[in-house]
Parts: sequence; structure tokens; C-alpha cells
Amino acid sequence: MGTPEFAVETLQRLVENGYNVVAVVTQPDKPVGRHGSVLQPSAVKQYALSQGLPVLQPEKMKDPAFVEQLRSYNANLQVVVAFRMLPEVVWAMPRFGTFNVHAALLPQYRGAAPINWAIINGETLTGVTTFFLDHDIDTGRIIEQRTFPIPDDADAEYVYDGLMHLGADIALSTIDKIIAAEGQPQTVSQSDLSPLTSQPSPLKPAPKLFKENCRIDWNQTAKQVYDFIRGLSPYPGAWTTLIDENGNETVLKIYATTKTHHPVPSLKGDLQSPPGTLVTDKKHLFIASSDSLLQIDSLQLAGKKRMDAQAFLNGMKELEKYSAR
Repeated sequence: MGTPEFAVETLQRLVENGYNVVAVVTQPDKPVGRHGSVLQPSAVKQYALSQGLPVLQPEKMKDPAFVEQLRSYNANLQVVVAFRMLPEVVWAMPRFGTFNVHAALLPQYRGAAPINWAIINGETLTGVTTFFLDHDIDTGRIIEQRTFPIPDDADAEYVYDGLMHLGADIALSTIDKIIAAEGQPQTVSQSDLSPLTSQPSPLKPAPKLFKENCRIDWNQTAKQVYDFIRGLSPYPGAWTTLIDENGNETVLKIYATTKTHHPVPSLKGDLQSPPGTLVTDKKHLFIASSDSLLQIDSLQLAGKKRMDAQAFLNGMKELEKYSAR
């Protein structure tokens, strides 16, 4: 059960290693195009059809017709990768249950966007967890975990690719051991120990990403903004608004930045320029955070193509009249 490219890697490995995949469940085809007149199949469906696998695409997971169709395959085990919440009638169906491949070290980063939030929060280590599905989201018994380091300059695309392959590895390993696997309970207290460390660690959520929570807050430190931007790059993309002296606003997406030690310049009277102030030395573009300047390397104005900072500066006049908010 899965939908995006992230899930294809696991399905492909199952097929190529001779596992008996009796059916694939994925989301209904998505309308695309200017008028939504074209239906786009998911990445998982495309691969499944290429391998001659039956594909089920329920609108509702509790639909009796779907449940009966799923039951007819008499699967011993269900594998879930980047899919949706399942009702108990579905996840409790197989003899050996249902396990999920989650792109985080549970119990940290339960939720829909664990990769993005781990980077946004400046984590240096993440990983993949397999666990049995239970009544509550991302809380079931852990079967296996593997770690993945996050370099300081890594963006979401880099971590996504790494965890996609690691997730396929751990899925096969989990299947091989699952009959005898008991699983270990997840910690539920905010101060309980992480399964992989001996140090208390407050639990951090990974809520779904919407446009509203992808907006940059320039009142944060440069390190926080840097992590926020790379955690959302290249998709869905962190954004801010450029505001001119007349109050006109333009949406600006930022994809890559570089941390600097440049202090925020002072205004008259030794007052520090406010966060969001644009600064340039003719070759580089900087935006002020709460504690230092952040160099902007890759960006995209609304209605324009993605560009580097130099191309942006070449097309902008009187940059001092703008600020970012």
C-alpha cells in the first residue's frame, strides 16, 4: 500500500526479490492539467501495472466492496509505505498484521512530513522505522530501526532519496523476521528515552505541510531560517513576501542559502536593521535574520523561473526599497 515515488522503491525490491505480491493498493488517479481533465496515476500504480500486478484504488478505505475485494486476496501480510490512515478492518485483516515504513526514528516525528521537520529542526540524525499498525497514528510496536545522518548542507531531496533506499532495505529485513517479531512498545511520555539513545528527548511532531506553515519567519535566528529553507527544498518550498515602499507584495520562494557571520547592519542611531531587511554587495544577496545575515543562493519570484541570486540582482532595481516578511 503506497502512492508516491518513495513507495515505489520498496515495491520494486519486493518484486525483484521474489516476494509474492498479490495486489497493490494506491490512491485514486489524480486530476491534473489546466482543467483537471487528465487523470494522472500514482507512481506506485504505474510501476504495479508495468509488472502486471492487480491494483486497487479505493476512494474510502471502509468501503465494504473494497474490503471484500481486499479480503479475497487472502494476504498474510500488508506493507504500508507513504500511504494513508487505515481503519482497523483493513490493518487487522492479514494473519501477520500490517506494518508501516516510516521515515523517522519513532517515536520522534510522528506525522505526515517527518523528513521536512527533522531538517527544519536542525537534526543531524534521522532514519527509518518499521512498526505494526495500531489504533493511533504512528504509535504501534516497533519492529526495526536504522539511522541515517543528515549533513549540515543537506536539503529535503537528499534525505528523501537516502531514506527511500534505506526504507526498502528495512522493509525486506522486516518481512524476513516478522513472523517471530514481537516488536517493542514506543515510548509515550514526552520525556521517555528514545529507542536508539540513552538520553531523554522531548518528542517532536511532523505535522502535514500546508502553504501557511511553509512561510519563513525572519525573526528567527539565521540557523533556524537556514534549516527551515533546506527542510522544504525543493518541495514544497519555503516562501516569503517581498514588500516595496508602497506596500505592494510579491511572493518569493527560497531554495538554498548559505550561513554567514556577517552582522546585521545598523541604521541611523546604531539601531539594528529589522529582520527581513535586504542587503547586497552587488554580487551577493543577503536577508537579515534576528542575529546575522543569511546569504540567498537560489530563489524564485512568483511567475518566474528558479534562478540564482546574481540573476535576481541583475533584474532588480532599487533593492533598498524592498523588505521580506
